[in-house]
Amino acid sequence: MSEGIPPSPTTASGAAGASGAPQMPPRVVIPSPASSAAAGQGPQEASMLPFERASAPESPPAPSAPSAPPVQEPVVELGPTGRPMPFLPDPPPVSEHGAARVVSMCNQKGGVGKTTTTINLGASLAEFGRKVLLVDFDPQGSLSVGLGLNPHEMDLTIYNLLLEPDVSLEDVVVPSGVPGMDLLPSNIDLSAAEVQLVNEVAREQTLQRVLAPALSSYDVILIDCQPSLGLLTVNALTASDGVIVPLECEYFALRGVALLKTTIDKVRERLNPRLEIEGVLGTMFDGRTLHGREVMERLVQAWGDTVFHTVIRRTVKFSDSTVAGEPITTYASSSTGADSYRQLAKEVLSRWHDA
Repeated sequence: MSEGIPPSPTTASGAAGASGAPQMPPRVVIPSPASSAAAGQGPQEASMLPFERASAPESPPAPSAPSAPPVQEPVVELGPTGRPMPFLPDPPPVSEHGAARVVSMCNQKGGVGKTTTTINLGASLAEFGRKVLLVDFDPQGSLSVGLGLNPHEMDLTIYNLLLEPDVSLEDVVVPSGVPGMDLLPSNIDLSAAEVQLVNEVAREQTLQRVLAPALSSYDVILIDCQPSLGLLTVNALTASDGVIVPLECEYFALRGVALLKTTIDKVRERLNPRLEIEGVLGTMFDGRTLHGREVMERLVQAWGDTVFHTVIRRTVKFSDSTVAGEPITTYASSSTGADSYRQLAKEVLSRWHDA
């Protein structure tokens, strides 16, 4: 073989065979589809051995069954007291009236919403078919004024009923202007009753005796107490089955509740074993202020579930309805104040039902 001429493949293989060395197959060059499509690129060597076959492309995974949507926990709505708001259905109608439950609106601090609550809770209970009697047991006569009556033009008031044996309940009761709700009016004469009752026998049971004939005619009797813990208030607590404590969401109003509870405990122990606190009602609440929210929080901490879930917020409609001489449920029937007292009526009735 002449110099400079490379050996042919046959000659090279023959020489290898003659030497007895193992022969390796030549590497196979496979053009890459991507590289052949690109201009100026040469073939690429395959990475597989000559007798290996390209593995089949992996099949796409089988579609999995649709998974159930995640279970969403119900959203718990917190009320203004910081507790979950319960669902309160409309109370069922009553087929007959009677066996009245007597409840006092009591707080020795004035201006906390006792009279407003008495009027509007009574009107809301009347809307739900209950027959209601409101008792104005405050010498200021605010309950009578709030229902459009002039206390100074009344011939007979609850003062006459307490101290004059010949005056009957039917002589004093007047319509309130709300269907299903009547009123026992009062005026400044009642302030003399506290002095005159001091020398009476069983003076603490005087109101209980005069209200006894009304128990068979009404479903609910609400007593609006004066802002003190004197003899008139003790009479109201002795005649009552329960007490609702309206409490303005202010610091000074919160301080006086402990004294009221002491008085209620004494009346329960000595005069009226059936007396119980129906609930504490937050009034004049303004959730926009930090002070209002803090007072409500402390109220719930101190009284727990005794505090009503319903809270009465500040609104000018209450003052307007008082000037008009009618409850807010008729003066501004669709207002938030009217809705709050309807909610309170349902909550009160549900508590009585569960008791």
